[in-house]
Parts: sequence; structure tokens; C-alpha cells
Amino acid sequence: MRIRPVRMARWSARHPWRAIVGWFVFVLLCLGAGIAAGNNPATTKDFWVGEAGRAESMATDGGLQRRPTEHVLIRAGSGPLDAERATAAAREVTALMAALPEVDSVAPPVRSKDGTALRVTVVLKGAELDARKNVVPLLERTAHVAAAHPDLVVEETGSPAISKGVNDQRGEDLALSERLSLPVTLVILLIVFGSVVMAGVPLLLALSSIAATMGLAMLASHLMPDPGVGTNMILLMGLAVGVDYTLFYLKREREERARAAGRLSPEALVELAAATAGRAVVVSGLAVIVCTATLYLATDVIFSSLATGTILVVAVAVLSSLTVLPALLVKLGHRAERRAAKRAARRAKRGAPVRTKPAKPENGRIFGALMRPAQRHPAITLCVSVLVMLAVAAPALGLKLVDPGKDTFSRDIPAMQVYDRLTGAFPELLVKHEVVTRGTPEQAPAIRTALTELGRAAQADPLFARTGEPVVRTSADGRTSVLELAVPHPAPSDEAIASLEHLRDRYIPSTVGELKATETAVSGDVARGQDYVHHERGKLPLVVGFLLLLTFLTTAVVFRSAVIGLLGVVLNLLSAAAALGALVLVFQGSWAEGLLDFDSLGAIASRVPLFLFVLLFGLSMDYQVFVVSRIKEAMEHGMTAREAVLDGIDRSAKVVTSAALVMVTIFAAFVFLHLTEMKQMGFCLAVAVLLDAVVIRMMILPSALLLLGERAWRPLRTSRRGPTGTPSAPADRPVPHVG
Repeated sequence: MRIRPVRMARWSARHPWRAIVGWFVFVLLCLGAGIAAGNNPATTKDFWVGEAGRAESMATDGGLQRRPTEHVLIRAGSGPLDAERATAAAREVTALMAALPEVDSVAPPVRSKDGTALRVTVVLKGAELDARKNVVPLLERTAHVAAAHPDLVVEETGSPAISKGVNDQRGEDLALSERLSLPVTLVILLIVFGSVVMAGVPLLLALSSIAATMGLAMLASHLMPDPGVGTNMILLMGLAVGVDYTLFYLKREREERARAAGRLSPEALVELAAATAGRAVVVSGLAVIVCTATLYLATDVIFSSLATGTILVVAVAVLSSLTVLPALLVKLGHRAERRAAKRAARRAKRGAPVRTKPAKPENGRIFGALMRPAQRHPAITLCVSVLVMLAVAAPALGLKLVDPGKDTFSRDIPAMQVYDRLTGAFPELLVKHEVVTRGTPEQAPAIRTALTELGRAAQADPLFARTGEPVVRTSADGRTSVLELAVPHPAPSDEAIASLEHLRDRYIPSTVGELKATETAVSGDVARGQDYVHHERGKLPLVVGFLLLLTFLTTAVVFRSAVIGLLGVVLNLLSAAAALGALVLVFQGSWAEGLLDFDSLGAIASRVPLFLFVLLFGLSMDYQVFVVSRIKEAMEHGMTAREAVLDGIDRSAKVVTSAALVMVTIFAAFVFLHLTEMKQMGFCLAVAVLLDAVVIRMMILPSALLLLGERAWRPLRTSRRGPTGTPSAPADRPVPHVG
């Protein structure tokens, strides 16, 4: 037997305990190795992109990099602020903070212009990304001062505190999504299988695959740093594809069991299932992996982490379905045989007649109603379905992208509530542009003069805050100088973006830009966001081009048909476009804010479209492979093209839809999370999977294949016929062992 899925299944079926023990040893080894190696987190420089990245690189080389900063806000609990008490609280904050080893410096207190608040600025040691761990002692000191001054409100915020709050909220959200998705998934599996044991198998394998992948991801982080988002994707995709692959395999084993009617042993049944469903699982997993790998072309640390997590968990899920799953099915099969034998013995002892259950129809009324239009009126069904999908996709033409910064985070985070009060009292803290210039030490005086002139010109612009005489910082070696400019507008606002454009296009060219042999770049929250969006837009054609090419080649090679490959690309494009259209319709406006509990950004988070486009292609390929595999199998058994399409769709409809419902449940749980970016991802994935499984696979695909007829399969038909023109037996179907 040359088909490796069958070889692996045969070995596992004949040595079930070795396979089961071996699988869990593998999981433990992966976890142990990952824990022993530890996780290698991404550093600040891993996020540098575009001009903002160049500016931060120059500033870091000169020792003038952005430092993690916290602000302690002191205000009255009610009525006007008592200046004396506020000053005393500020002195106490200053003393406590200065004594902490995590603190680099504490600035003198600053009073707001309206006199209602006092601010103490604390600069932490270390890198930006380490600050969310180092900020904990600072928050404790602030809480201590607040307790000692009950007549005042003493509270803390800043990028480190906000980052910690977001991280804590993300952990709570993931726990919530698990609590929502796991029970619903179990209920769906119970409905499909009617057995608690059989429903528990997919969940057991999915969770063990996730555990193994967590360890492998830690090892992979030493090759590609982990920005902290890979775990989310492992949990999301691990549960989705892990359940899906197991579900397809289990369904096929049940079909073979019903067809055999007790004439074959559990080992033979598993081997038969491996020859068809096992191969489809492998092909589907490879398709998802190939599609996801195109994310590496984006050359972005976050996309690379998402790709790595997805590829690892899909590969492990495929491995589990080919090794431990056959072993479990054999053990469960023998258990079922023993129970059946005992029931038969009891009936014989009582003299009761043997009862045979009538065969259940493959699909119920709902599935029959969904498939009927394509069967009876394929041309009309195709046209109407495509027009509906295009209508859903139409809003995607108005897609706007934004890089979500801290201004877009949930206000359920306490640090964000304090941030709003802080920036209300001190609007100049909303945004800072950092102009970095590098030259020779001899040019330092001229650079300082030019940057000072730039600062004065910018402060005359109403888009910038007037903060007094510009302050230029110069590195110890005299090569690098930095000027900070405040903007009293939130980072995602049009005013803040316009201020960046004025700075780059107008003020820099007329001042420091006129100096020869110098390099100037701008960083800051706005510059980071804008440069990131431009970077992604520039990579989008490359990623999409390779995605389309690889999708076509994978499908065409697997099914030996260029028509099927082209059809797969078109259907995947249609599915992804419709999902993005629904995303824009719901999240880019404000009409659904109350319904889904989010604050509209007026745009879509910049990472979402590219990531979803790639992932949706992978998931669409998942269903494409399973459905078309059933059609191909029917043709290999001698059916006509029309008969094969109807048989393949009929046999795969229920299991594909059940698998889709599991995925929809898992993805939809993310809509209940706090982060708008995660809400957008979960919503788009849920809509895409639902549309793909119902509209694409049950209406558009069968309609197109019925209309194409033999033309879609000519290469396949030629390759499978012998010299006499009679259909040959399928090469991957093993000889069953009679039990």
C-alpha cells in the first residue's frame, strides 16, 4: 500500500495502545520541550516598519529611544482641587516612585491649565515591551497613596499600564470565548453523533493538538520572535480544524461501518476510512498550510507569528487524525462490538427476534431543501447565488483601514478611563511626533538650530499644541538629535494624521531637510500607524498574487483538473469578498454598535483584511477539498459527472455543514470579546464560513459543476480509464480484512 495515510492508519489500528500512548507522549514532549526552552518574545525593534521604524532605529542607536512612561493624575474627589493637599500627595508619589528599582526618573509635578489636576510623570527603565510587567509595583504605590489621601483621586495611566490592562483583558476574553464555544461545540457534536463518547473524541484530540502546538510554538519563537498573538490563533484554529478533521474522519468511518453491516472488523473499517477521509484530511491540511504560509511574504512580525501558529496547529491536527484517531476508533469499535454481542445474547436468551434499524436518510429536510435548487435549476441557482454574494461583497469597495492604537482600546480597562481623564486635563499628551535627525558630530549645532526652527514653525500651526520653546535632545556622541512635538488630537483622528503630513511634507523639507549629509525621519504613535498601513498595502498585491497562484496549483494538482483549480480560485475570491463586504457593512459604520457592543473606528483594523483574506482562502480550500474529493471518488467508481456531483454533495452536505457550525460557533465567540480588532476577526470568519458552507458549497459549486459536466473532469476521466475505456478501481482503496 503506497498511500501513507492508509499505512499510518493500519499501523495505529493494529497497535492501538502504542498509538494512543505514543500520541500523549508526543504531546507531553512538545509541551516539556517548549517550557524548557522558554518563549522568546518580540522586542521593540521587531515592530519597526517604514520611516517610523528608521526614526526609532536612529534614536535607539543614539540612546534617545522612546522610554516607557507613566502618569499619576491627582484631582479632587469633589469640588475644587486643594492645592496644598494635592502637592503633598505629589511629593509622596515622587518619593515612593523614585525608590523603586524599575523607575529611571520622576519629573516635577505639572498643574493643568484649568487648575483642576496635578500630574506626576514617571519614566521607567528598560524597553517598551517589558514595561507592562515592570509597571505593577508602580500601580501598587499609586494605590497606596490613593488610600492615604481619601479626599483626593490619585490614579495612574500610561502606555505600560494600558498595555497591562489590554493583556489582562485579552486573557479574560479568551477564557470567555472558551466557555462559550466549548459547550456549544459539544452540543453540535452530540447532535451529529448521538453519543457522548463519540462527541468527546473530536474535542479531546483538538485540545491535545492545541497543547502540543503551544510547546512547539515556544520552540519556534527562537527562530521567529513571538509578539504575543500566536497563542490566540493557536486556540482559535486548533479547536476549529481539530474538530473539523476528526469530524470528517469519524463520519467516513461510520459510513463504512453502516455499509459493512458487521462483516468487517474495526481495523478494516478504519483502514477504509483512511483511504478516503484520511487522504482528504492530509490534502486539506496542506492546502491550509500553503495558503497561510503566504503571510510570511508580508514581512511583519505579527503576521509571521499568526502564520506560524496556524501552520503548526493545522499540521499537528492532521497528525492526530492520522495516528491516534484510528487507534481510538478501533478501541471504540471493539467496545461497540462487545456491547452489541451482549445485547444479542440477551435477546436470544429471551427468544426475542433480531431487530434491524431502518437506514436513515443521508440528509434531512433542511439539507434537501438547500440542495434542491442546484439540482433542478443549476443555471438560475448559479446566477442568483452569485448575485447575492456580489451584493454582500459590494460594501468592501468602500473599505478604509486604520491602525488601532491605544485610543481605540476598550474603556472597560481602568487605565483607559484614567487616560481619558488625563488627556482631558492635559490634551498635549494625546499625541507626540518625534523628529529624529542624524548627521556628523560637527553638524550638531546646525541640526539643533534647524530642529528648533522646525518646532517654532510647527507650533504656529493650529494642528500642533503650543508647549513653549522647543526642546532638542542630542546624543552623547553628537550624531543624533530628537525633537518632540505635541498634537492635541487623538492618534486616529484626521487632524493628527494631517499634522504628520504637514510635518513630513512641509516643515522638515524647509528646515532640517535643507542640511546636507543628514538623515531625518519621524516616528510617534501616528507615524507608526500610518507607516504600518502603507506597509501592508504595499505587501497586499504580493501576498494575494502568490495566494491565488498557490491555490490554483494546489487544487489543480490534487484533482488533476485545471478547470477545478480555476473554479476553486473564483469561489474562494467570492467567499472572501462577501465576508469582507459584510465586515465593512457592520463595523465601518455605527448602526451596529449597540447590537455588537463596540465603538466604531470608522474603518477596519489594518491587520484584519490581509490576515482574513489569507485565512479565508485556507478555510475555503478546506471545504473545497472535502466536497470535491467525494465527487471525484464517485466518478472513480464509474458514475457520470452529473451523478457524481449529486452523490458527492449529498454525502458531504451534512458533515460539511456540521463542521461549519462548529467553526462558526468558535469564531462567533470572538464577537463577544472587548477588543474591536478581535470582534472584527471573529465576525468576518463566522460569516465567511457560514456563507462558504451553505451558499458556495451547496448552491454555487454544484450548480457550476452540473453546468460544466464532463468538461470539468476531462483530465481526470482520461487518467482513470484503462485501455478498454472501463473505469479502473480506485488505487487508494485497501483490500478489507474480514472480521
